[in-house]
Amino acid sequence: MRVGNRARAEGRYPAAEQSYRAALESAKTFGENDAHLANTLNSLAALYYDQGRYAEAEPLYRHAIAIWEKSGESADLGKSLGNLAALDAAVGRYDEAEPLYQRSIEVLERALGPDDPRVGISMNNLAALDNARGKYSAAEALARHSLEIRKKTLGAEDPDLATSLNNLAEAYMGEGRYVLAQPLLEQSLKIRQQLLPGHPDLAKTQNNLASLYRWEGRYKEAEPLTQQAIATWKQAFGPAHPSVATGLNNLAKLYEVEGRYAEAEPLYRQAIAVWEKALGPEHPDVATGLNNLAALYCSEFRFVQADPLYHRALAIREKTLGPGHPDVATSLNNLGVLYYHTGRYGEAERLCQRALAIREKVLGPAHPDVANSLNNLAEVYRVQGKYHKAEPLYRQAVAIWEKYAAARQSELAASLESYAWLLRKTHRPKQAEEVEARAKAIRQVSQASPGLADSRPGASPRERPVS
Repeated sequence: MRVGNRARAEGRYPAAEQSYRAALESAKTFGENDAHLANTLNSLAALYYDQGRYAEAEPLYRHAIAIWEKSGESADLGKSLGNLAALDAAVGRYDEAEPLYQRSIEVLERALGPDDPRVGISMNNLAALDNARGKYSAAEALARHSLEIRKKTLGAEDPDLATSLNNLAEAYMGEGRYVLAQPLLEQSLKIRQQLLPGHPDLAKTQNNLASLYRWEGRYKEAEPLTQQAIATWKQAFGPAHPSVATGLNNLAKLYEVEGRYAEAEPLYRQAIAVWEKALGPEHPDVATGLNNLAALYCSEFRFVQADPLYHRALAIREKTLGPGHPDVATSLNNLGVLYYHTGRYGEAERLCQRALAIREKVLGPAHPDVANSLNNLAEVYRVQGKYHKAEPLYRQAVAIWEKYAAARQSELAASLESYAWLLRKTHRPKQAEEVEARAKAIRQVSQASPGLADSRPGASPRERPVS
């Protein structure tokens, strides 16, 4: 087992599997309810999880839990419950994952005390799940708690601390607080570069930091980080792992915002194919890929091709995430924008209103995604001549973008330009000139145009299962 654990920690998965399988055969001789057998089952399942072999991992986790349940509550039971929860979350079974995480935390706290690092693991993973479900305030609180536990018990340079930094940063990004997220990701990257060079966990941080840089318009810094993450994941897991698809998707998005559409499209297609094969056709990650490919088609005015992709993404998200999830709002928003461009204004208005309502409820009134919805709904009103409805929405959108001006200059400029058009149309030329001048000054700094893809940089990195 020690040999297998070391090999897994170093990313040498074939050697780890060989060691665990040998240990499993030996453990079977101790009896079907023996702790050695449960530990070995859990470790082999954790290895399969790392490799994206979820169907092989699940029965091993359940077998281990069944053994631990017979001997009563223990840290080992809490560990295996947390690992099964991580698997459920990875394949999109969020409703099943949440109670498992909660029970894992309760069992571990009773067995080990509230400040044990293993409690922090399950808290950190529940934070990642909350991020995926759009529960950003809850995610932030859990990630903060996990980080404090690890700072007390592990020190400032432990690789597990890097994961907590990562997930707290993800919570901040979900809330639109990019300035707070950046130093956490950069600290996480520094720790992992020193302790885990070439390891898949380093690739997670590279990928997330690259996504943040992309949102800030720092494309030259984002591209090499994304490429490094993809290369590391491919070397560790092979080309058909979901993490590789995540990297391909994010590299495609980077190329898209740079206008490199011909390079972006095959990457989106590869990502979708990998996700569909590894996770199934109705996983939320598949919906992300479909949404982003449709957004690319819209950028190229290929609306007929985009329409069915947006509809399929929306159906997946409503089914797996629920009708009030922020990702559902993203799909509604993007489909509404498509209808706007194709002249279906009544349908566009209805969809943009639904997207705005979800975002305001879940994300709060000052989130950048709310500004996006306000601006888009205002555009729909404007094109229909409903200027009295459009004007206050433009004002609200501008006020929000101004809070994020350093990272969202192109969006601020676009809202100002649309607002200036409305002012001219309603016979207020002096005010229009002032707003146009502001927009022009911003455009001189940032020429990138906003995309219509998912609002958040990426999925929260979950802990690797505990052996």
